[in-house]
Amino acid sequence: MLKDKFFKEINNKIHPNETLVATHCCYCAMQCGMNLRVNTDTNKIIGVEPRYDWPVNLGKMCPKGVTAYQQTNHDDRLLRPLIRDDASKKGTKEGFREASWDEAYDLIVRKVKEMQANYGKDSVAVYGGVSMTNEKCYLNGKFARVALQTRYIDYNGRFCMASAASGLNRSLGVDRGSTVPWTDVHQTDCLFLAGSNASECHPTMMFRVWEVQDRGGYLIVADPRETALARRADVHLDLRPGTDLALANCMINLLNQNGHIDKEFIRNHTNGFEETLEVVKQFTPEYTSEITGVAPEKLIRAAEIYGKAPNAIVMFCRGIEQQEKGTDNVSAYINMALVTGKIGRPKSGVATITGQGNGQGGREHGQKADALPGYRKITNPKHVEEVCKVWGIKPEEMPLPGVSAYEMFELMENKTIRALFLLCSNPAVSAPNLNYVRKVLKEDLEFMVVNDMFLSESCEFADVVLPTTTWSEDEGTTTNLEGRIIKINRAQEPVGESKPDWLIQVELAERLGRGDYFRHLKTAKDVYDELRLASKGGYADYYGATWEKIEKQKGVFWPCKDEADPGTPYMFLDQKYYYLDGKAKICALPYRPPAEEPCEQYPLRMTNGRVVYHYLSGNQTRRIPFLRDMCPEPFVEVHPETAEQYGISHDEVVRLFTRRGEAFYKVKITEAIRKDTVFVPYHWGHEQSINLLTIPALDPISRMPEFKACAAQIEKQPERVNIR
Repeated sequence: MLKDKFFKEINNKIHPNETLVATHCCYCAMQCGMNLRVNTDTNKIIGVEPRYDWPVNLGKMCPKGVTAYQQTNHDDRLLRPLIRDDASKKGTKEGFREASWDEAYDLIVRKVKEMQANYGKDSVAVYGGVSMTNEKCYLNGKFARVALQTRYIDYNGRFCMASAASGLNRSLGVDRGSTVPWTDVHQTDCLFLAGSNASECHPTMMFRVWEVQDRGGYLIVADPRETALARRADVHLDLRPGTDLALANCMINLLNQNGHIDKEFIRNHTNGFEETLEVVKQFTPEYTSEITGVAPEKLIRAAEIYGKAPNAIVMFCRGIEQQEKGTDNVSAYINMALVTGKIGRPKSGVATITGQGNGQGGREHGQKADALPGYRKITNPKHVEEVCKVWGIKPEEMPLPGVSAYEMFELMENKTIRALFLLCSNPAVSAPNLNYVRKVLKEDLEFMVVNDMFLSESCEFADVVLPTTTWSEDEGTTTNLEGRIIKINRAQEPVGESKPDWLIQVELAERLGRGDYFRHLKTAKDVYDELRLASKGGYADYYGATWEKIEKQKGVFWPCKDEADPGTPYMFLDQKYYYLDGKAKICALPYRPPAEEPCEQYPLRMTNGRVVYHYLSGNQTRRIPFLRDMCPEPFVEVHPETAEQYGISHDEVVRLFTRRGEAFYKVKITEAIRKDTVFVPYHWGHEQSINLLTIPALDPISRMPEFKACAAQIEKQPERVNIR
């Protein structure tokens, strides 16, 4: 009681002429609760305070969260629309002039109508992002399919969450990122984290991770790097990048051999066990060690700990998902929970540690190439009919499925797609094989509109840039990594002439002659209420999760079917999975190596990831002085023995190159990386982007590129190179 009273007093403590606005962080999918400090005289956000009443982070914040408010009134904010008058300067920040909204809208509408008249409706495409609210993501899908009437829409979650979604759907029949609420994490007996550098990417969950060990539980980490998380692990499975599937198959083999499987659970609630046993039987610790580089005794110990744990949660992240076999990796790790029956109950289950702020909700309501609101499928006639009733269109008017994000660039190159609307994403930094992507944006795409709050690297290829609001200047909902729908609250009025993305689309739809389907959406709440209706009856059913209920309950877990439904914090408590027979699938998954293995010319394995001070492409965080000062530039991690072999020293600039491109980085010598592997963080653009080097090999199911593994080489430079 005293603790609660203290936290309440802290939350209510404000300075003169200030008010606190309860909301959530704009960055990762922890969506940590925070209070924004607003000066009531100027109506400007001036700071942030912890929010101790939010159950996910309990007042804890990371360096990005405590400085997030600084982006709202940043000097770099775009205040008016920009139109490019000098096409010769495309690919640079030059050649733009400020314009009115009317002029920008008129140009966009004229270009869209011209191209669709000449080349068909599908000549215009939409590319969205999942750092937007559910309302914006939902309207993005409707705008593409109803206002533009195009089949081509996809989103940047294709580079982030797509493999997790595909694997969860295949194994469990539904994609909700976590089968348990985050408040269960610290109460389990074993955490098995695969491909996650949570200590830097999701630091506000770490108090729960450490508490597992403090309570006598165990931590197992599969990662090529000895991160802070891996250093504390009871077992660190230091595998080669791209070999997770072999490791997971070995776990299943050992769990079966050592009697740690739940035969009754398997018989009653799963399919595919016998087929899977046949596939995994060759993955002995010794054979798996040859593939992964992990010592056999570590593999044996990890399987023993997980197998004996009364409760356990398997968690995975981009390390296993951003691979050409990312979907198989996800299903393979889910197999661990299914063969042991450690799912569908408190303190046990599976979870993907979502990266982008609305990575869950942003993929549920129509931004994906084949998806409709409520996680319906555009290939299912019944699903199409249900959504068409809400949208007021005929089923035959619903466009066909499109293609994945990277494949859209290929369609731009061959002129199938001639114009692009880009919202809340920065593919000129985040896409793989960037030399190709940038060439397509500059030379092949005829017209591009970008909605952004800053002039990002992708804006440099735009013909029109529309200034959007930050998260703190609008309201709406997001869905965090648990599947908890939360409320974002407006803290100040939009700066300059910036507008929310949803409003821009409503206004554009009117000018495109499709206003009858949009003009009733006058507020973000109007959009959300339509989303609720459109999702009703779908897997991701938000219908009962009103804004009022979200505020009252501190979030609502979907599915939430009606007013009386409190939501679903735990999935599968009834052991009914989302298949016709109610059974989950244990997937038999033969191992295949990465798309590109090391060779004599490219003998190293290259991987990449985040640092704690930056977020995604860095478009937001590289502008914040503290974050920029703490990590001003990228680097390449090299093991000391590898550095000695190449004759390179700490802080020396080297050329790192692959078959697709090159970049120059300072060397960071560390024993935390494997001898056969190099690591580079991916938050920088232009010639510092690691995606100049990455391979666009796509997962056959999720269409996720293989960001996390390719063959590379380091070259010592005769003279010090100036890094731009």
